[in-house]
Amino acid sequence: MKDERQLARKTATALEEPVDRARQLAIRLGLDPYPVNYWIVDHDEMNELIAYGGFQRRYPHWRWGMAYDRQQKQDQFGMGKAFEIVNNDNPSHAFLQESNSMADQKAVITHVEAHADFFANNAWFGLYSDRGEVGEPDAAAMLERHADSIDDYMNDPEIDRTEVERIIDAVLCLEDTIDQHRTLTDERGDDDRDLDDIADRLDDLGLSEDVRQHVFTDEWLDSREDGLDDPSLENPERDLLAYLRDHGMAYDDDRDKAVERESWATDVVDRLREEAYYFAAQKMTKVMNEGWAAYWESLMMGDERFAGDDEFLTYADHQARVLGSPGLNPYKLGKQLWEHVENTANRAEVVDRLLRIEGVTWRNFHDAIDFEAVGAALAPDPLVAGLTAEDIDELTARVEAGDERFDPEGVAAAQVGEVDLDRYPWFALTYEGLAERHYSLAKRQYRRFVESISREALERRARYMFDDDRYGSIEAALEDIPYTAGWETMRDVRESHNDITFIDSFLTPEFVDSNNYFTYEYSQAAGEYRVASVDAADVKKKLLLQFTNFGKPTIAVYDGNFDNRGELLLGHQYNGVALDEGQAKAVLERVFELWGRPVNLMTIRVEYDDHELEVARRRRQEPEGTEVGVRLRYDGESVTEHDLPPGLTEAIEATDVDYDTKPDDWLA
Repeated sequence: MKDERQLARKTATALEEPVDRARQLAIRLGLDPYPVNYWIVDHDEMNELIAYGGFQRRYPHWRWGMAYDRQQKQDQFGMGKAFEIVNNDNPSHAFLQESNSMADQKAVITHVEAHADFFANNAWFGLYSDRGEVGEPDAAAMLERHADSIDDYMNDPEIDRTEVERIIDAVLCLEDTIDQHRTLTDERGDDDRDLDDIADRLDDLGLSEDVRQHVFTDEWLDSREDGLDDPSLENPERDLLAYLRDHGMAYDDDRDKAVERESWATDVVDRLREEAYYFAAQKMTKVMNEGWAAYWESLMMGDERFAGDDEFLTYADHQARVLGSPGLNPYKLGKQLWEHVENTANRAEVVDRLLRIEGVTWRNFHDAIDFEAVGAALAPDPLVAGLTAEDIDELTARVEAGDERFDPEGVAAAQVGEVDLDRYPWFALTYEGLAERHYSLAKRQYRRFVESISREALERRARYMFDDDRYGSIEAALEDIPYTAGWETMRDVRESHNDITFIDSFLTPEFVDSNNYFTYEYSQAAGEYRVASVDAADVKKKLLLQFTNFGKPTIAVYDGNFDNRGELLLGHQYNGVALDEGQAKAVLERVFELWGRPVNLMTIRVEYDDHELEVARRRRQEPEGTEVGVRLRYDGESVTEHDLPPGLTEAIEATDVDYDTKPDDWLA
């Protein structure tokens, strides 16, 4: 134990300078993160923290042990190593594993600083966090209060411990059945975000009408004004947990009927629902948040040489593995989208100026512009791009001349030897200087980005150009280019969007084509997965499906007194993807635990005729299938199936968003 403490202290001491410098660099780059407390933990402690979702205290339950065992096995069998975990709190708390190499520790620190910036500035995190009396998140305190209360129930001699565990199991099975767009403060009556502000934000996002109507319907905005109404076919209640908390009962086996739920059980439901809301923001911004952290980590560690010469290969190898992980990789997708946002914003500024050069129009743009000259004009000042300690005299002269790209205090510190500019060259640069130093369109991989703009995009930009300033040359047009445009746009996007709006707004055909994205689906005819489409609209639809309602089926309450028998009627809002009915039936049993009376679930099943399948196989096509409405009913003992009348079937069918991306013929 003594050796372990000594190792932790040694690791902490070695990380003091990287932590300080990473924070300084993050702020210099324009980030505004929460303060971060860094903690050094061993392997087992890291696994415990991961199991607990990044916090040191949670309520007693078997799920934590299962999560710990799974993480331990992943480490043991080389299926994934945990480098860090950070939580959304103010201050944020980041836990570093003491066995990590220095290269990994630095990567984690820069990654964490970007996460802390995202936590502090993304509006969706503000919606769900317990803000406390001072208006800041206090997640650790909230979770600790919940842990204490539930632990008290577990140890209360008047309460059966297994009953507490049963309630927890039921709620955890339903933890994503909340209304992601209603804040906890809405029902407390102290929401400081009024509806006009929300509506304005939606307008500012510029969402496609399909996504706006699917996620932020006018009915939803209207319902926020009136509070919770009784659910109906026209206005179902999307917060299933809140409805079960307010209207649910407990089934009494001895009396063979539903009875009033104990107050402690309602309290457990309410506390776990509050935690579901806290973690909702992380689920809703996974791609944005991880991509944001990966972007700034890469810039700091690689472009700004925060990784030392002896550390860079280790860092590059580990980041390549993270970004190269198979499947839907939020780090890779997010980082690529952020780079596309940056490049697009920078290109807009460049193109606007090039279109004002005498003789250049959107029609002759690609022939009239010398793109090599554009690249040369966009290249950063050689001193900004490659300054070293040997440039101290030139830096001093630039500062004295009032060059705003160089930081007077940083240069002065370098003059007296307080900072090694060979190690930390950014210390002599201001935000404007760093933006020029890392200007995306001057990087080798993006040098053709301006040239790749389409004629259609050029025509759109030219149509709305009202400034009559004209330039005589490329050099004159780009002399005062705002190098900060891309970063400023990124920060604006970071503030307002979640994954759905982010993908809808910025996953353009150009992005899909340049990054080779495609969709795949299971072929009923061939019995295997195949490429379904490379069309950008199809890719967007599929990705939106992955992130709508955390990628889970959307279940809403349609009636709390179905057939006038006190039964609960739930509806699966069908979007072309059928439920796993085996799982659905198991979930109904959990809902029954919180409702105390029979529970019904409406869904749509796709059925295939054997003859239809055989014909499709011979023709190498996909069968159409027949969509059939079904009602599953659980009465506390068994699940039965019932036909669903056309009116109810229509009530749960998706109309605004169609996620079916299968073309007539499968692509080879």
